Amino acid sequence: MSTETKLSAVDRSHDISQPLEKLHPNERLKDQSNYLRGTIEQSLAAPLTGSVTSDDTKLMKFHGIYQQDDRDLREERRRQKLEPAYQFMVRVRLAGGVCSPRQWLKIDELSELYGGATLRMTTRQTFQFHGILKPNLRSTIQGLNEVLLDTIAACGDDTRGVMCSVNPHLSALHAEVYDLARRTSNRVIPKTRAYHEIWLNGEKVAASDADTPPEDPIYGRTYLPRKFKFGFVIPPVNDIDVYAQDVGLIAIADGEKLLGFNLSVGGGMGNTDNAPETFPRLGDVVGYFPKEKLFDIAVATATIQRDYGDRVDRMHARFKYTIEDRGTDWFKAELASRVGFPLEEARPFEFTSNGDTYGWVQGSDGMWHFTMFIENGRIRNTPQRPLKTALRELALVHKGELRLTPNQNLIVANVADAEKPHIADMLAAYGLDSSIHASALRLNSMACVALPTCGLAMAESERYLPTLVTKVERILADHGLENVPITMRMTGCPNGCARPYIAEIGFTGRAPGKYNFYLGGGFHGQRLNRLYLENVGEARILEELGKIIAHFARDRHDKEHFGDFVIRAGYVRAVTGGKDFNS
Repeated sequence: MSTETKLSAVDRSHDISQPLEKLHPNERLKDQSNYLRGTIEQSLAAPLTGSVTSDDTKLMKFHGIYQQDDRDLREERRRQKLEPAYQFMVRVRLAGGVCSPRQWLKIDELSELYGGATLRMTTRQTFQFHGILKPNLRSTIQGLNEVLLDTIAACGDDTRGVMCSVNPHLSALHAEVYDLARRTSNRVIPKTRAYHEIWLNGEKVAASDADTPPEDPIYGRTYLPRKFKFGFVIPPVNDIDVYAQDVGLIAIADGEKLLGFNLSVGGGMGNTDNAPETFPRLGDVVGYFPKEKLFDIAVATATIQRDYGDRVDRMHARFKYTIEDRGTDWFKAELASRVGFPLEEARPFEFTSNGDTYGWVQGSDGMWHFTMFIENGRIRNTPQRPLKTALRELALVHKGELRLTPNQNLIVANVADAEKPHIADMLAAYGLDSSIHASALRLNSMACVALPTCGLAMAESERYLPTLVTKVERILADHGLENVPITMRMTGCPNGCARPYIAEIGFTGRAPGKYNFYLGGGFHGQRLNRLYLENVGEARILEELGKIIAHFARDRHDKEHFGDFVIRAGYVRAVTGGKDFNS
């Protein structure tokens, strides 16, 4: 296909008159990649480098793989005239964060073999391997395939991993919503055979031409303009931060009988500092539909973004900007034209928190579930706490499921009465039951990976937030507030992977040791915070928090959340280029 060729009907952008060469270079790369094959196989075979080509780096994201390097070693390797210490992050597709003990054991084994004996549970309910070397990529993915897991669409310009509320109280409702989330993920992922050919030694598929059906009938040769995220939530707990999703599906139920979903569209956290045309955005609830229409709605919404998302400016290519520019009335009309029926009026619902319920909980079906705190989702052994070994031993005897929460924690799920004493003894033996007694602030904290592996990070996050939390805990204790839940989130850059713009206290990295400091988000994810201070270090952060926490202790209303107090007391200023963070 030449660069002069127009996009086909299935690939058309918001301006279908644009020739491919006028669009962002990534659009041309996708178009000419032969459905995401590119030259990945040749790059993997290149023996003289630990990297792949720049183009293949972009295409491999669709396969769930990011090329990175160890930034702690970058300067030393530069001095030695060596190439960067290239390695790869591999993200598993794990809809709703549910895995079997057998799958857990395989993931644990692969991390020991290839991933530096560490695992990361992400803010989108899945696993990431870090530090995988190029020669070990195929073995890692083939190992996942042995237990029916894959990494398809875990990154890239496609429908990313589908999230789902984890509500152990509502057993039947959770089971049905999770099943729909899993089936939605299977429905909307790319269908190209490139993944199977490259990683699983699958049979080659002839390149498509004008006379043969496309390998990806939904997305065509150029897929989506940018990443596109689905999330399912079960009120009253907004654990997935549904308003931060491109497409949020809010379960509406009668007791534990699922009726349908309210649809939220246009959420997203990404932001670029000093670029006011970019901003975090909360999704808009645009209506309700019965559960039988879910797959029609999901596919139609994705294809609206396929057809109207910005393919020229990638900073403006997320679904939130399509909704912001065109409006919800336009979206509802376009959706109705594609599915053949209009949305109904949104049904009533209420959220009360976006955190996890720690400790033992019994579900409505009588099964037991234990939620443990995993700080920032990092699973490794240390001399003080052999966490990875402990979870491996649990998986060897557990007969139920293991569920990753959207807050980077872990649930040992579906424990029968007869099995509970043994599981409880194991939790106690490894000290895993004590994790739930951390401070309310720590239990509601969350960080992205950042340094040393993420290429976008400008400051520490995972490695630093626990230290900052400890110092803020002391301030809270001085005022008798150590048991008051406050959400605190940190990312190493403005992209917002840990959803900091919704937190009551949020930080995004600007430079080593420097952060933008945000205040006033809603405790259950219903309000964006606002910029309070720019480019400040720890001393200034603690000084300001000390003042505000003292006022909160003295002046707050009964049971008032910290973010609500900050807004009411007028402590925040908006430096958003005219964009109202609170809308």
